[in-house]
Formats: sequence, structure tokens, C-alpha cells
Amino acid sequence: MDNKISVALIEDHHLTRSGIKAALKDCEDIEFVGEAANGLQGITLLEKTPPDVAIVDIGLPGLVDGIELTKRFKEFIKAKTSNLDKQPKVLILTMQDNEDSVLAAFAAGADSYCMKNVMFEKLVDAIVETHSGANWIDSSIARIVLTRIDNPFEEAAIPAGVPTISIHALNPEDKELLTVNPLTQRERDVIQLIVEGYSNEEICGELHISLGTVKTHVRNILTKLSCDDRTSAAVRALRAGLVN
Repeated sequence: MDNKISVALIEDHHLTRSGIKAALKDCEDIEFVGEAANGLQGITLLEKTPPDVAIVDIGLPGLVDGIELTKRFKEFIKAKTSNLDKQPKVLILTMQDNEDSVLAAFAAGADSYCMKNVMFEKLVDAIVETHSGANWIDSSIARIVLTRIDNPFEEAAIPAGVPTISIHALNPEDKELLTVNPLTQRERDVIQLIVEGYSNEEICGELHISLGTVKTHVRNILTKLSCDDRTSAAVRALRAGLVN
């Protein structure tokens, strides 16, 4: 079916790769298009048949790990098309939840980050949301990511030996949207607290406003940032330099 999401899997662990492959093939909304066991094979696969979403293990063996693979693939796709909506997405799948690995993955161009111990239903959600253009971040690392990125336009702190590149800023369309309809100061206050991990109820207490007012601000923020959820809004706000 044309509306299926094509997915490729780059994973070196045979049992993990086989299990995910079998589960994905059972999903009626997903078309499994290929697999690879290392970074070099993965680059060849992804460049030959770019999927809608590439699931990439960050700890691939050899010189081309998941971060380097992501960087190379994103550069390859960028050279082929400038249409952001049509570009394949990269979903990092890993057991590594340390700050350096997370920031390195996003700096390399990853769109989403999912832990391997996640329920399969959540992995499918991550694939669907990533394909739609959202940044899906596992809840166990979301706060790490959103509270540690100080300036999205500066180079991210990543492990030694990993190529350093800038975290992607907003595309021109999003920049224009924010110029025409910018966040108010109060909305900036709210998104700052969202980035810091505050719930709506905690934002009420921090800003001394009602829960209804907080919800209204959050709704306005999502609309102005063209996001469907708080996590995506926080990532976009960081990339746009709206928060510290």
C-alpha cells in the first residue's frame, strides 16, 4: 500500500534485529524494506533505497557507528533534495541514555531517540510520529536533552572522536512563522518551564496563574510552533533559541 511507512533497520545484534524485523513485518501500517548489521552496510542500504524512517543502533561496530552513519546519511539526503517534508527520518534505537550520546545523536541529525527496552507499541508510535515530522524522544531521556542544550546554534558537546556539527536550526518556513506570530513573554516563560520538565500544575505554582491559563498558553505555544505535543514544542523552541 502506498500509504505505508517504509522502514529500514540498522542493528548489529542478530537477535534484536530479527525480533524487531519480525514485529515490524506484522504491522499493517509499516513496510519493512531492508536491514543491515553494521554501519558500512547500513550506508549502502540507506543510500540505495532511502526509507521513510531509518532505525539506527547508535553502537554499531567498526569505524561507522550509528552517529557517523546518521551524519553521512543526512548529508547524502540533503545533497539530493531540499524538500524537508520528503527527507527520510532517522530514529536512534539504543540502550545508551547518557547525555553525550544523546546530544551527539541529535547533533548528527537524528530526528528521534528511543530506548531499546521500550514496549513495541511505543516503538511503532515513535516511528509514526517521526515519519510525521515530530521529534519523538523517549521519556527516560527527554529531560536530559531538554535541560542540557544551552544554545542550539553552538556545537554540541560530544564524545572524543565523533565529528562535531551544529544542531539543526529551524527551517525558513518555521522562522517566518515565528516572525509573523511570535511568542509573547508569558508564553516564553511557559515554554522555558516546559523545557525544564515542569508539569502544567507546577507551572501554575511557579508563575502564579491558574491551570486554565497555563493550558491556554500551552495550546497557543503548540499552535505557534506548529507542534502536536509538548516535547516537540520544547525541541523546536530550543532550536529556535527561544529558551536558555
